[in-house]
Amino acid sequence: MITIALSKGRIFEETVPLLAAAGIVPSENPESSRKLILGTNRADVRLVIVRATDVPTYVQYGAADLGIAGYDVLLEHGGAGLYQPLDLQIAACKLMVAVAEGFDYHAAVKQGARLRVATKYVESAREHFAAKGVHVDLIKLYGSMELAPLVGLADAIVDLVSTGSTLKANKLVAVEHVLDVSSRLVVNPASLKLKRAGVQPILDAFAHATAQHAEHHHA
Repeated sequence: MITIALSKGRIFEETVPLLAAAGIVPSENPESSRKLILGTNRADVRLVIVRATDVPTYVQYGAADLGIAGYDVLLEHGGAGLYQPLDLQIAACKLMVAVAEGFDYHAAVKQGARLRVATKYVESAREHFAAKGVHVDLIKLYGSMELAPLVGLADAIVDLVSTGSTLKANKLVAVEHVLDVSSRLVVNPASLKLKRAGVQPILDAFAHATAQHAEHHHA
């Protein structure tokens, strides 16, 4: 049995065509089903639906053979015990620094001010500011980052931005690019060895579909 860990929402939606390319069709949609383990058209392949941040953990411990997780999640998790063969180029967005309109971020940085930064992505933020030599106090939040500058919890936030409409709605502006994020395939190294006959064709199909998708987009 081969188990693939996925999270609901955008990652699941954008993975469906890749699964199809590997000849795998989920038996039901996780958005409408309450089941956490979904069968597929193949008796030897099942999907487990977990929170995005838990995907690397399931794969690391071998509870899933393969998983699909955002690069943001993988950076926070650290790459321990995971083989990351493929950037699937799906669910693309950017990790950005954003502040309330009217806050002069660049002036504050130039003056060597100590900034309070709220984020879910503490490791990525820490690395970004350290590389720039900016002094920050990081505040870990689990959601609604946009609120932090508005109520004076923080001067800035580091958050994922796809369209920018959430920032705009809350009168925030993106002032700095931290990194580009897309979803990656992660594989349990033991599974790759012990179940290569089952796992490798899925890897190959994903790689092929990703390459075709990229060509199609650049054409």
